[in-house]
Amino acid sequence: MVKNFILDTNVLIHDPEAVYAFQDNNVFNPLPVLEELDKLKREQGRVGKNARQAIRVLEELRNNGNLHDGVKLENGGMLFISVLSESDFDKHQVKFLFEKYVDNWIISYAMYLRQTRKEPTVIVSKDISLRLKAGALGLHAEDYLTDKSELSRLPVGYMVADKLSDIDKSLLYPNLYVECNDGFFRFNGEDFEKVDSKIKVFNVTPRNKEQLFSLDALLNDEIKLVSLIGIAGTGKTFLALAAALQKILTEGVYDRIIVARPLIPMGGKDIGYLPGALEEKISPWMSGVMDNLEYLCRLNSISFKELMKKDVIELEALTYIRGRSIPRQFIIIDEAQNLTPLEVKTILTRAGEGTKIVLTGDPYQIDTPYLDESSNGLVHAASKFRGKELACHIVLSKGERSDLASLAAELL
Repeated sequence: MVKNFILDTNVLIHDPEAVYAFQDNNVFNPLPVLEELDKLKREQGRVGKNARQAIRVLEELRNNGNLHDGVKLENGGMLFISVLSESDFDKHQVKFLFEKYVDNWIISYAMYLRQTRKEPTVIVSKDISLRLKAGALGLHAEDYLTDKSELSRLPVGYMVADKLSDIDKSLLYPNLYVECNDGFFRFNGEDFEKVDSKIKVFNVTPRNKEQLFSLDALLNDEIKLVSLIGIAGTGKTFLALAAALQKILTEGVYDRIIVARPLIPMGGKDIGYLPGALEEKISPWMSGVMDNLEYLCRLNSISFKELMKKDVIELEALTYIRGRSIPRQFIIIDEAQNLTPLEVKTILTRAGEGTKIVLTGDPYQIDTPYLDESSNGLVHAASKFRGKELACHIVLSKGERSDLASLAAELL
């Protein structure tokens, strides 16, 4: 049955092409949503960029017909720009929703569609408060589910067996690790390859099997994408940096390390508003990375200042990585749980020939308001690349930073 889907502004900011995600149903963009997009298009960073892109998508569709009467979408659905007059709003608004801001306008639009059209009406919003209000008023509302990937269904990246001969290979996928009585192995898609349990990377030795599997994947040049998920203190970023330094300074496989992370604005101001050069602006966010680098330098009796002078490490804000083509680089995207699936796609499609990308993060520590453990880019990428020969995913669950850090992560 065809349904009417009303999109909130945050859905279009999350995915500017969301209008194409509802198959052969009717998609309604209320006029107040367009007004909000128009205001947001001037913002710096991701919000402004996605607002502008969403507006361009609607403009392309406008060239195909009258948006008020409905424009046919390629997937068979229809797109409408819905307009309510002041009298329509007064007629269909709920009397105790006094303020005429966008959320309440969307609810009024839903009320109007429910009373004037025969198809079921659904509000789609990433705003939990709006969904709660809609539910209280008897309206159906749901999250934007198109790019959701259930974290609970994401495999940990390894399995335990008594013997290799007991394992049915048809149930395995490439780059799945195995722990058995004979040792540790990686399934390459056809057979099992032995993993060196005595591995040492830039004077770093793994403290548990999860770190062992992670280092093996990080050092494998055939694996172009590694995603590491784990709580604070499991060694995700530390291991990635150790492997990157090994590959560049010792083996010469890559030309440079690029370390980037999403910069969550403080006080509502994006990085462009902060004083100083780029290095000064991003330094507060990169302090953890710098701490790890300094420790790795001490482990290897290397001068940290001399290492930074070699220009083999580039600390980057993700805002500036778009539009680049990056060959022969070892790229580490830290705190990737704060990225949308679209942003991760943008980053991965920047990879040039010979580039390796590592995504690290903790899906349970998300700092952006409209992402959760199942809709963030880190989990989405790990889910979509499962079973691909170029990719490997490992979940690290054992904290190794300190007994206090591990206990705090468990208890708090």
